[in-house]
Amino acid sequence: MLKNLDPMLNADVLHALRSMGHGDDVIVCDTNFPADSVARQTTYGKLLHIDAGAARTVRAVLSVMPLDTFVEDAALRMEVVGKPKEILPVAQEVQAEIDRAEGKSWPLGSIERFAFYERAKKSYCVIQSAERRFYGCFIFKMGVIAPDAKLGS
Repeated sequence: MLKNLDPMLNADVLHALRSMGHGDDVIVCDTNFPADSVARQTTYGKLLHIDAGAARTVRAVLSVMPLDTFVEDAALRMEVVGKPKEILPVAQEVQAEIDRAEGKSWPLGSIERFAFYERAKKSYCVIQSAERRFYGCFIFKMGVIAPDAKLGS
């Protein structure tokens, strides 16, 4: 048992997130996404799971993962086909979790469906949530944790 960790973060997910570095992407996807076949093409090479909806899964991931402040697209949602500007409730809920984790309003960009698939294949890992609503798919780019002045003293 570990203290101060979100209980949704299982050992496999924690291992993958801890193994990532600055600039690596993690995919949080819904149950309809071709998660296993895409995950096999990622750096990590196998599918990870968190048995919760998309927003709850994102809350868990962002509780331990900083977003990249050096790029404009550190957080992206899959666009609705034919309606790229439409923001579905699942994306609104994830936006709230991003803002909560970062302590400020953080832009959630968008990416076309097939471009999302291609970027997902190049990601570090894929975490499939239990989200059943359509377009519950997101990309997050890992940032950095600032050095602690007390380290090494």
